[in-house]
Amino acid sequence: MKPFSLLIPVPDVPKGLAWYQQAFSMAETTYLPEFDFTLLQIDNFQIEIVQADQKVNSGHDGIVLYRYVESLARTTQHLKSLGVNLYHGPLTIENSTDVSIQRSFW
Repeated sequence: MKPFSLLIPVPDVPKGLAWYQQAFSMAETTYLPEFDFTLLQIDNFQIEIVQADQKVNSGHDGIVLYRYVESLARTTQHLKSLGVNLYHGPLTIENSTDVSIQRSFW
């Protein structure tokens, strides 16, 4: 598995995005108009600043690490065998990438 994106929920997206742009000044800002969404790109890694809500808390409680896998179905089955529950998805995001979110066993 190869990490490719970190989703960080914040209470105020414009302020959070501005702060992370300063913290990671080497990041390139990329706007995705089809999702009305801005992310920070550092080489092959993305930082996604999103609105915190009732489902996803702000701060460390809501951070999500995305990673590439060879087979989403096999990986999901493997994680389920370890006690991980499917939280959201699977769904297709930009570049026709299939994703799902699992809630950690812990």
